Order: sequence, then structure tokens, then C-alpha cells
Amino acid sequence: MVAIIVGVVLLIFSVLAVLPGCLNWGPQIIDFLKGSTPVFAFLIAVFSIFTGIDDIKDKKEAKKEEADLSD
Repeated sequence: MVAIIVGVVLLIFSVLAVLPGCLNWGPQIIDFLKGSTPVFAFLIAVFSIFTGIDDIKDKKEAKKEEADLSD
């Protein structure tokens, strides 16, 4: 229940932060999103590469175990 309340409060704050009449943080938020997008894309790419390598290792290990069981 506490998590839902905190989520709603943070959602309301984020909407109010962007509105022109309240905090007017809209331009700063856009600048942040422009600057963080390449970094975020890089982190996703690195995570994807590591996940792919781990998947390949798991498939090789599964084939090895299957070959050992069939012998």
C-alpha cells in the first residue's frame, strides 16, 4: 500500500514539474533526456551483448550435458 501511495505522489510531482505554471522544469527535463539518451542506449547495448554471450554459453553447456547424458 505504501508503494502505491509513493508512486502516486511521485507521479503527481513529475507532472507538476513539467507544467508551465508550477515548477516550469520542462526545458531542463528535455535537456536531461537529450543528454542521457546516448548513455542509456550504451548501457542497454552493453547489457544486451553480455546477455547474448551468456545465452551462447548456456546453449553450449546444455549441448555438452545432453551429449554426456546420451553416452
